[in-house]
Amino acid sequence: MTEQLPEVQPKEPPEEQPKGERIAKRLARAGLCSRRDAERWIAEGRVAVDGETLTSPAVTVGENSRIVVDGKLLPDAERTRLWRYHKPAGLVTSHKDPQGRPTVFDHLPDDVPRVISVGRLDLNSEGLLLLTNDGALARRLELPATGWVRRYRVRVHGEPDAGRLAALERGVTVDGLAYGPIKAVLDRQQGSNAWLTISLKEGKNREVRKVMEHLGWTVTRLIRIAYGPFQLGLLEPGQVDEVPARVLKEQLGGGDRPKGAQAAPAADSGAAAVKAKPPRKPPHKPSGKPDGNRARHAERHAAPAAKGRADAHRRRPS
Repeated sequence: MTEQLPEVQPKEPPEEQPKGERIAKRLARAGLCSRRDAERWIAEGRVAVDGETLTSPAVTVGENSRIVVDGKLLPDAERTRLWRYHKPAGLVTSHKDPQGRPTVFDHLPDDVPRVISVGRLDLNSEGLLLLTNDGALARRLELPATGWVRRYRVRVHGEPDAGRLAALERGVTVDGLAYGPIKAVLDRQQGSNAWLTISLKEGKNREVRKVMEHLGWTVTRLIRIAYGPFQLGLLEPGQVDEVPARVLKEQLGGGDRPKGAQAAPAADSGAAAVKAKPPRKPPHKPSGKPDGNRARHAERHAAPAAKGRADAHRRRPS
């Protein structure tokens, strides 16, 4: 008796994953806002895709999707760009301030397109602020996981001691909030004030001020001088300088991820400093003529010999 084999059902082909990207990411890439703001805009009914107003950010859009924000067609995403900006004290790092205070974005030059900041500097802080037209990039560069160090010059009122500063490298908890390792070095003491160089990776809200206040030293001036591989350099207050596309690509590792904490520091142009190899000297090819140095060298050594021969000739008896 022949045994019947069970009928094998043909496997259904796997469902193709929709190509494209989430709507919040697309809005961020266009430089309109961060992903978080994009999700809020969607919840407020400000975003429509292909004629349908969205109520949830869980929507994937394709290259040909027609996206409208506040009644205006979303512009095509430009290439990712990054600027260094020397933020003066007295400006709010926000597009709109409820209290009507002047903002960073009100004071940017006209040739800078719509940008968002990488992190923030509070009202009274100054120094390097990175700006980009890519909201997704801004979010990535803000994350401590990038390993990029923020470095500050800080003036405090008080007399910091080396022991308490060194203890910050183990982290510190202030009012129940834990802060990661902070490297603080005393540069100089000037009367009742001191200048410190402070380096950290997290950059939580008002972190430097809160930690210094916790130790009993009031911050009277705070200047950010570096963010990862990019430095404030010689930028004047209010001045903007675009990071060259080549340098930005290098610092993002050739893709959309930043390099790690070991990235080289930047030069004043915004480029990462690279140790240049000394130029190799070309091999010497005799030309039949001594060069200037060799000619002078030969002349100095030939002159005494010629003089000696002449003296010997004069002393020879006739």
